[in-house]
Amino acid sequence: MPASALAFALSAAVFHALWNLLLARARDVEAATAVAVVTAVVVFAPIAAVVWRADSGVWPWAAASSVLELAYFALLAAAYRRVPLSVVYPVARGGAPVLVLAISVAALGHATSARQVLGVVLIVLGIVLVRGLAHPDAKGVAFGAAIACCIAGYTLVDKHGIVHAAPIPYLELTMVLPSVAYASAVVSVKGAAAVRRALGPAPVVAGIATFVAYAFVLAALERASAASVAAVRETSVVIATALAAAVLKERVTRWRLLGAIVVVTGVALLA
Repeated sequence: MPASALAFALSAAVFHALWNLLLARARDVEAATAVAVVTAVVVFAPIAAVVWRADSGVWPWAAASSVLELAYFALLAAAYRRVPLSVVYPVARGGAPVLVLAISVAALGHATSARQVLGVVLIVLGIVLVRGLAHPDAKGVAFGAAIACCIAGYTLVDKHGIVHAAPIPYLELTMVLPSVAYASAVVSVKGAAAVRRALGPAPVVAGIATFVAYAFVLAALERASAASVAAVRETSVVIATALAAAVLKERVTRWRLLGAIVVVTGVALLA
């Protein structure tokens, strides 16, 4: 993996953990998420226009990614309202590279190795530790698994889509539909007043960080394989778990923290 791709993927991990933390601590997670995604599109639209590069081949990939992104944000907001970040986040982020690898091997004909198999085993073990042994959080794991499917889907789609556009314009294209659709749904269900109440520094920063994080991912995908990029960026699992304990005051046991570390170790082997 080139050093530039590694730097972009690690930067994505930091920004990703940040925006998830900011949304998870919001009083109204759905309204805050609506503010965040709209902010991201509005703030980065002028930049996308200045550095615009996209050919006609981008549209099928952008459309597919948009649908997966919409499902991702809807599931994420619903999860953070119901279950701890320290459960959902490691399962979602750890499960995604496993799915990327599985699809790459089964559908795309890519080879695998004993090291990657060991990586999958460690990720599963880590998820079991995060889930808990005495009082397992089945709901958190279910949400995490569903979110992991969305992440794996748009990672594989974007690996092909980014060939047809520059990173920021491509991300702008994939975010417009989810932002408008999700914000409209929140306004329809909760009312415009709920969204106005959610306006504040935290959701705005979260929105900007959302865009910056995935822009770094797309830049990394231009320089390295989807599996390796998905692997390195998941160092955010340990960052987010630690922040959940320190900032959100979640009860992160030593076993859950160990599970997050084991997940990241397994993901590293997949790379």
